[in-house]
Amino acid sequence: MGRAPSDGGSPTFEMKGGGMNNSRNVAMMERMQERLQQRREAGSVASHFPEVANIVMNMTYNQRGAKSILRTFHFTPDSYAFFRVNCLRKDCVDGGFDLTQVIIAMVKNHRVEAKGTISCEGTDSSTDHSDIVYEVAIQYT
Repeated sequence: MGRAPSDGGSPTFEMKGGGMNNSRNVAMMERMQERLQQRREAGSVASHFPEVANIVMNMTYNQRGAKSILRTFHFTPDSYAFFRVNCLRKDCVDGGFDLTQVIIAMVKNHRVEAKGTISCEGTDSSTDHSDIVYEVAIQYT
């Protein structure tokens, strides 16, 4: 798998080899490219929230039968204003955690911190969807 030379557009990937995993790898690469495009289309934090100096999202990822995982995301004015985080469950379909509305409400009300829980938005039939406990802190200019 390689990355094409940068032409200012999205990176492209080529798959080498074949076998059973090839279609799974192609699907994974397509999802990665789609996610990158979504991030670009989201624009920057500064363009949406010019009064924000930085955002820190701490999330504790919980899934039945697995050890909790702490993830931290830092956003600066130059960061993409993309606040959707993938689910970490390997076989999750279209899942993840979207904190966009949390961030929008915080900025609108000039709040500096928020805490809560969000469940995975996955559409597969699994009953073992995960959830996150989040803490968001925003510093304003």
